[in-house]
Amino acid sequence: MTKTAGQFAPPDIQGLQGRAGDLFQLLRDGQARTRAELAITTGLARSTVASRIDALISSGLVGPAGEASSSGGRPPSRFAFNPAARVVLAVDVGATHAVVAVTDLAGSIVAERRLEQEVAEGPEAVLGRILALAQGLLAEAGRPLKDLAGVGIGLPGPVEHDTGRPVKPPIMPGWDGFDVVPYVQRSLPVPVLVDNDVNIMALGERTAYWPEHSNFLFIKVATGVGAGIISSGQLQRGANGTAGDLGHVRVPRGDDVLCRCGNYGCLEALASGPAVARQLQAQGLDAATGADVLRLVREGHPQAVQALRQAGRDVGDVLAAAVNLLNPSIVIIGGSIGEAGEHLVAGIREVVYRRSLPLATAHLRIGISMAGPRAAILGASQMVTQHVLSPDVVEATLAGSAIAG
Repeated sequence: MTKTAGQFAPPDIQGLQGRAGDLFQLLRDGQARTRAELAITTGLARSTVASRIDALISSGLVGPAGEASSSGGRPPSRFAFNPAARVVLAVDVGATHAVVAVTDLAGSIVAERRLEQEVAEGPEAVLGRILALAQGLLAEAGRPLKDLAGVGIGLPGPVEHDTGRPVKPPIMPGWDGFDVVPYVQRSLPVPVLVDNDVNIMALGERTAYWPEHSNFLFIKVATGVGAGIISSGQLQRGANGTAGDLGHVRVPRGDDVLCRCGNYGCLEALASGPAVARQLQAQGLDAATGADVLRLVREGHPQAVQALRQAGRDVGDVLAAAVNLLNPSIVIIGGSIGEAGEHLVAGIREVVYRRSLPLATAHLRIGISMAGPRAAILGASQMVTQHVLSPDVVEATLAGSAIAG
């Protein structure tokens, strides 16, 4: 079983209100503390801290973590976040696959499976298989349904995040406006959050590997091209969930290239895996998919290397404007083509560093995803934990448990 733990940014101490949900935010970093240490840190009365810790222990979210050193008398007990208290179901739906994983509340992967399927088969067929697999994974992990805190799903198209409905997704026939949340909740009656796959990839990559970077861009290059934008530490979805849709920004050299969206010159029509494969096919090479492009590059075909490098330049043409506009400190390239394409990244760097403002690129780092194919799973898990472990939701959960008790 593979485990990849995420990071957690500490809360603003001044914003703590003395509720158990607020106090819990201090403990989410995993560091063990005593009641006295928490009282000193927060300025709350020791009796208040003690009652809040007791409530969190009863919920399972906090557990004992040994004893602190003593200057005399009985050593004080220490407490820490217990990420194994609940589990999250994380789902990454791609154009031709789906990955389903069970994680703990810190994002560590407990069980994971991959399905080969076409998203174009429609929501009920795709989600039906995912839900059946999810039930099996929970059983494999030895976790009953009552341990499930929530479900996070990434979809390969625009999503209205507040409702979880896909919005006119170009590669997802039959999904437009489909009520994903209630459909999933028929089988799994827990909070269900849905977002665009690139958004959750950005969230997963940044949380796991770059938590110190508050201004962060994740660029996915695969069947499509898109960006996840994190600005001042917050994921930016835009007014209708379409923020970061780089794939349909016009590229100067693409005037005569028709995109599936109906416009000419879109980045996706020139730089995505299928687009590069079509270019190589026109040159007589055996390339039907992005995987074929990467195979040809590995085999040393100069046309494939040059085509991938040019795709990087095309991405760089669009990305240079985004760098000037958003001023990120780091840009990470992911997706099936991005993760394996050093030549692609070289083309991106070539244009971005030449075309962006010197001040914007003075300390800019452009690199390849470290999370790789697990970026979306880590992000789907993080999306759920950000919600279910937030102060208000923890407080409501504790209140509900008290009433039920």
